[in-house]
Amino acid sequence: MARPPSDKSAALGFEDKLWLAADVLRGNLDPAEYKHVVLGLIFLKYIADAFEERRGELIAAGGDAEDRAAYAAAGVLWVPPLARWAHLASDPLRGRLGPALDDAMAALEAENAALAGTLPRGYATAPLDAAKLGELMDLVGTVGLGARENRAKDTLGRVYEYFLSRFASAEGRGGGEFYTPPGVVRLLVGLLEPYAGRVYDPCCGSGGMFVQSVQFIEAHGGDRGRVTVYGQESNLTTWRMARMNMTIRGIRAELGAQSADTFHHDLHPDLRADFILANPPFNISNWGGERLGSDPRWAFGAPPVGNANFAWLQHIVHHLAPGGVAGVVLANGSMSGQAGGAGDVRRRMVEADLVDCMVELPPQLFYATQIPVCLWILARDKGAGGRRPGEVLFIDGRRLGRMDTRAHRVLDPEDIARITRTYHAWRRGEAYADVPGFCKAATLPEIAAHDHVLTPGRYAGAAELAADPEGYAEKVERLVAELQEQFAEGARLEVKIREELGKVGVGR
Repeated sequence: MARPPSDKSAALGFEDKLWLAADVLRGNLDPAEYKHVVLGLIFLKYIADAFEERRGELIAAGGDAEDRAAYAAAGVLWVPPLARWAHLASDPLRGRLGPALDDAMAALEAENAALAGTLPRGYATAPLDAAKLGELMDLVGTVGLGARENRAKDTLGRVYEYFLSRFASAEGRGGGEFYTPPGVVRLLVGLLEPYAGRVYDPCCGSGGMFVQSVQFIEAHGGDRGRVTVYGQESNLTTWRMARMNMTIRGIRAELGAQSADTFHHDLHPDLRADFILANPPFNISNWGGERLGSDPRWAFGAPPVGNANFAWLQHIVHHLAPGGVAGVVLANGSMSGQAGGAGDVRRRMVEADLVDCMVELPPQLFYATQIPVCLWILARDKGAGGRRPGEVLFIDGRRLGRMDTRAHRVLDPEDIARITRTYHAWRRGEAYADVPGFCKAATLPEIAAHDHVLTPGRYAGAAELAADPEGYAEKVERLVAELQEQFAEGARLEVKIREELGKVGVGR
């Protein structure tokens, strides 16, 4: 049987337990390798929790605990005996845990076609002794991942986000390759409202955008079957994570037969999506733009070779269906930068009336980077789509959110609701009003007068101050009187201090 956790590990939170799991392997594997070892075990634990919970329900109801259809009906993966956590954590396997884990992954893929070619291997050949692997199993076993109350969360995505943030420097990764914080994803989904149609993410990571889209539909009484999901991811490990994430959630997603670079191997060249949600890597310079100078996607001008931001935006516009809408997370520099022709591309996109809304977000939302970010909401055919042609809504959300830790800020549901309510009220012409310091609807000529810079603070301005009942002259007179009183008190205290110092022979 599995060893009980120590008191210290039992008292730690979810993230700390993950870090302890990594510490178990430190010194035995490179960071990029031990991350994958831990993620494979966490996936096994996730599906095991869900399986055992469903199994318990079937037994309690007098049903067949080995009925595969009963698990599928509840959206739970069937786990064959070789891959069940209790079997893997048992004492007889402690000496051959690596081969047993490889067998478990193979058995899972054999029983679940959607996982074919996805699950990690190599536990038997990893330079990691059985004792260390067993210790890691014990620690992961203390983290509840797949129970029903946790399945509503994008737990695998949360795991991946955490590992990227802690290991980015050790692996030499760029600051933009990470999982999108759930609050930002919920905000994007709330702005776009993807109830039905084709949903696309050209840099889908572990699939968090799709998870939140489906949860949004179900929360609003919709039918997830009316949404078709398309994605692409260049990182092989992340692509596998996305496939695992979609499989355990029962989301049918077309992610391509392989991981691939979106710019140089577009897996969905003919797709025209109704909704596009994306968090591309920020400010990447080595995206191979010099090889794509005449690409048909660059309808508004060749994007800067040294920065892919406007390549992502134009790729996304290229894949929008008539009437489609997109939400894109980008670095704040995309709103005002001019280098390499970025300003010209931005101007042409604004003049084409593709920009629907700009939202500047508060700092410190992402674990792995301090780069400030914004949301671009793009829309085709604004007039036909019931939107506001010739206008752009600017929302300055820099003062929203709260500090969850000393280094990390989160968007609360109230923050998300305030932004989404404002946007939809403006878009639908329902009781919208500009709020100084927060939101402003600007016309295209107004934006042109600002050289097509799209920073919300430039348009929304500063918050209004409350009306001051005290007149200017009266206030000055009062403040001067208070200052004189303070000067007099200071002089009195100086005399007193000198007297006291004299008593002890100081200052004579």
